[in-house]
Amino acid sequence: MPDPADAPPPIPATRPTSKDVAKLAGVSQSTVSLVHAGKWAGRVSERTVQAVIDASNALGYRPNQAARHLRLGTTRTVLLVVPALTNPFFGAVHTGASETAARRDFAVVIYPAPVQPGYELEPVASPFAAAHTALDGVLASSTAADTLSGLLGTGTPGTGLPLVMMDSEPGTGAPTVNIDIADGMRRLTTHLLGLGHRRIGRVASDIDSWTFRTREAAFRETLSTAPDAEASYAHTPMAVPEATTAAGHLLDHPRRPTALVCDDDVIAAGAYKAARARGLRIPQDLSVTGVDDLLVATVLEPELTTIRLPGHRLGEVGMGALLDLLDGRQPEDAALPGELLVRGSTATPATDA
Repeated sequence: MPDPADAPPPIPATRPTSKDVAKLAGVSQSTVSLVHAGKWAGRVSERTVQAVIDASNALGYRPNQAARHLRLGTTRTVLLVVPALTNPFFGAVHTGASETAARRDFAVVIYPAPVQPGYELEPVASPFAAAHTALDGVLASSTAADTLSGLLGTGTPGTGLPLVMMDSEPGTGAPTVNIDIADGMRRLTTHLLGLGHRRIGRVASDIDSWTFRTREAAFRETLSTAPDAEASYAHTPMAVPEATTAAGHLLDHPRRPTALVCDDDVIAAGAYKAARARGLRIPQDLSVTGVDDLLVATVLEPELTTIRLPGHRLGEVGMGALLDLLDGRQPEDAALPGELLVRGSTATPATDA
């Protein structure tokens, strides 16, 4: 017959509490709280910690995290604001940010705040009745300051909520984590100049944001190093039909460009369509470049020369900066390198071009 002393302790009929654990382990409730919060080092002996763990396991006790966060005035939830959920780049940003947050016991809520010409001046309805009570901080990518302020109901970005910005102008208040897009555009333009191109068309995004202004400035700066180079320009939404039309305007010019520099790979896909509608071969008659290295870059034939932007890493570093900010540390501005990928869409210009 088994000894009653060997029987497991009775499990309470109701959900076990820290008081039940403390009683079974023979310690105070504050000791139970220290152990479950991971703050016992230097305060509680390892033997006592093990006793608390054993008692918790025996009773099936799990700390009420929601109540704990409420007492601490935190939600362990952060908001990720991106311009679009349909763009694979921002999917990679979300994955990197979420993985980093999960490693530090934070949840991520994603919210799309599209940035289109003029749209950033309109108020954006917030999904939160009170963002300051639902969130601990905000990580925002490529989002105009006015849009972000409207979303959070604050007069100034970062007011009342810790904020880190991605793909945004450094030195404007909030810490920034960017991709060094200026270096990428300089390398891309230098690549075309090195091939011998001197008439270069630029099919640019019509979104007025820091990242696209930076691309434009770097393009112009690099082109100025070749005195005999000339540029032509067209602006377009980041969609294939509109990009096809914009690129077509450049290709119909009497002094047709021998290369097109596109602000992203989707715009480059439109440039391919415009070229083929005019019987132009890529790259024999026209070189085309993009930015991002989306899946479409290797679906196009020939494959697209482009700048690979590390979206996953951007999300990781951006979220890490935000969580450091929440821990009371001031992160430094960061710039991540892109990578020039030379593929089949660029070549020396035709001799009769």
